Amino acid sequence: MAGAAIAAAFRCACVAELAAPKPGNVHRFRAGHGMVAADFEHSTEAAAPALTRPGAPLGARIFDAVAATRAAVGQNTNLGIVLLAAPLAMAAEQGGDLRAAVARVLAAADLADAAAVFRAIALAAPGGLGTAPRHDVREEARVLLSEAMAQAAPGDAIARQWVTGFADIFTLGLPALAAARGREWPALAAYLAFLAAFPDSHIRRKHGEAVAEAVRREAAPWPARLAASEPRALLPALLAWDAALKAADLNPGTSADLTVASLFAERLLR
Repeated sequence: MAGAAIAAAFRCACVAELAAPKPGNVHRFRAGHGMVAADFEHSTEAAAPALTRPGAPLGARIFDAVAATRAAVGQNTNLGIVLLAAPLAMAAEQGGDLRAAVARVLAAADLADAAAVFRAIALAAPGGLGTAPRHDVREEARVLLSEAMAQAAPGDAIARQWVTGFADIFTLGLPALAAARGREWPALAAYLAFLAAFPDSHIRRKHGEAVAEAVRREAAPWPARLAASEPRALLPALLAWDAALKAADLNPGTSADLTVASLFAERLLR
């Protein structure tokens, strides 16, 4: 697949995610957490060239995209998106079965890729990032990304994708999008599917396991509720929940990142 087509698919995925009224996360209906929709629009445009640069190594794509985002908006708006989108973009370049190609890309990541990804994470400084007794991103990378991500995977859904070959994207996000095809805001269906399936990693890092699990339980009825109603009819309830989450500083950012990756993968599969 050509680089221009991959970049277009990435931009479309980001636009579609931003258009959906995702409770707790930034979207076109409401800002939040010190960010507005325009910050994410600028971040998409800044990151897209590096993420989809033909032939570029995985780590370089990630670091350059994070650095470009930092220069454009001055804060971390898309680290999780970048960590998920870069392997998908490389896989699409290879052609063939997308899921198998993602697995090959992840397996081929070397120590130079690990060093670049460590630098990218440290530069982005995501909310709740602490220190780690092993494989701390502020130190020199001494292991492959497969080992570093495996250590982080139990508590971080982005790392889990690197360990499982993006299993949640292919088995949860894409089916949710397929079921919502033709309806308004299909991204909302994927977002709620992720939020209901497991505690959001971003909330867990900042507020702890109990709070993240409480939000997951609150989300649990929503996928069925969305499937049974016209999405627009639920907008008042969605925005009320959105306001409550934002008032409590609860941002399901990882669920949003997984949603973008699912939308990106869907467009690449087309």
